[in-house]
Amino acid sequence: MKLENYIAEVLNFPKEGILFRDITPLMQNGEAFKEASNQIIEYAKKVNATIIVGPESRGFIFGCPVAYSLGIGFVPVRKPNKLPRETESIKYELEYGSNELHMHKDSIKKGDRVLIVDDLLATGGTVDATIKLVEKMQGEVVGCAFLIELSDLKGREVLKNYDIFTLIKY
Repeated sequence: MKLENYIAEVLNFPKEGILFRDITPLMQNGEAFKEASNQIIEYAKKVNATIIVGPESRGFIFGCPVAYSLGIGFVPVRKPNKLPRETESIKYELEYGSNELHMHKDSIKKGDRVLIVDDLLATGGTVDATIKLVEKMQGEVVGCAFLIELSDLKGREVLKNYDIFTLIKY
């Protein structure tokens, strides 16, 4: 199945000059969504992941089916003030400003084999911050899986010390 056939191209979204890759047609097609999930599940088995971590919000969409299928936990990574219990956090720089990510303090245990799952690898900033947060909590990042990689934005270079798995490259 060519998953690329289920990605819509939207010109000038969210602003002029941007070509947005819309994943919702893939999510709306049961067979395509299942195929994408199954490929990430196989990768998770290959790296022997013991827990899945997903940045909000599309990391939830692709990470949860993987965790469910493997019978392992899923840990959400959220923006400030979204998690109800005590959190670990990390601040990171963006092209224009900064951001902050949070995870519950008890979500990652020393020695957990963490697979980070998200929809898109672009500049790598969010996933790099997620990796640092996981490692701060003494988890071992065994890989990062993405539905789409925008190779011209060089996110893979930012994550060069980690195993990267992508289903679609543009």
